[in-house]
Amino acid sequence: MTTYIIRRLLLSIPVLIGILFATFALARLIPGDPCRAMLGEKATKVVCDDFLHRHGLDKPIPIQFGVYVNEIIHGDFGNSFRYSKPITELFMERLPITVELSFAALLVSVLIGIPLGVISAVRHNSWLDVITMLWANIGVSMPVFWLGLMLAYLFALTLKGTPFQLPPSGRLSAGIITVPFFETWGMHLKEGTFGFIILDFLSRMNVLNAVLSANWTLLKDAVTHLILPATALGTIPMALIARMARSAMLDVLGQDYIRAARAKGLSRRAVIFKHAFRNALLPLSTVIGLSLGGLLGGAVLTETVFNLSGVGRILYDGITARDYGIVQGFTVVIAIFFVVLNLLVDVSYAYLDPRIRLD
Repeated sequence: MTTYIIRRLLLSIPVLIGILFATFALARLIPGDPCRAMLGEKATKVVCDDFLHRHGLDKPIPIQFGVYVNEIIHGDFGNSFRYSKPITELFMERLPITVELSFAALLVSVLIGIPLGVISAVRHNSWLDVITMLWANIGVSMPVFWLGLMLAYLFALTLKGTPFQLPPSGRLSAGIITVPFFETWGMHLKEGTFGFIILDFLSRMNVLNAVLSANWTLLKDAVTHLILPATALGTIPMALIARMARSAMLDVLGQDYIRAARAKGLSRRAVIFKHAFRNALLPLSTVIGLSLGGLLGGAVLTETVFNLSGVGRILYDGITARDYGIVQGFTVVIAIFFVVLNLLVDVSYAYLDPRIRLD
């Protein structure tokens, strides 16, 4: 197992280098001048030359790439043109929002998608199966930005004044005060230390921070604001998980050991959940793991529609402002998440299915 993990990590290095090179090249192929995108169209040539020199953009592209790779190796993702702050600092500020949104969307996808897929497989070719798969096909093809706008219109405007009204944007209502949970516990940590960085990162997730600090008012408000963006972001993976759950369950329910379990007189519930569902988890784990990576990287439109200042929103702003540092740094970090999630999914195979051994 250890050898397999080390080998996978080593093989991921060329992948990350390729992603780094592609991102670096594509960022510079975006139409527009970063100087005039930042300083305005009336910026003079002298001002722009100084801007390019200060940020090293006047050097040849191969030299710029070499400098950037060297900085990445030393853990420095550079500085943002737009915010005049280190990319690492911006990442630590914005990532918790995207992580919270992504896990909420994944939770919605799993809690709804898996039961629908299992029910559809058990009731194969019934009207329930047809409706479920029709919904799954619609969900896969539905644009996230359109769904987000429709949900905001329905629950914020059409249902305004009813118990079903939900906030259309933002993370918290005005007047809600958040206190980091470690301060609630009376922990006084020095800024910049490893412990402070980790706890501060976790405390920026409002739901987790509310639970750990027992602030139920904050928890209710944070969850209420998460419902619409999590639903919009989780619709596509929800549909994919439902279809995969149905396919995997149909494949397992046709196996000989399932027929043997039924012949032994086991209850329908035991056959479905104890024998069939457990063996259908292997392909499902792949879809769920990759869906989480896709949610982290695909939150751009959702965060823009719902005005959430996460990784997706700042990446969108970075692209429009030709902020190469943000585009490169955030894309590389998202790619690292994908590689790590792929590795975790592969390693989980050995535990979900004892027949698989990773030598």
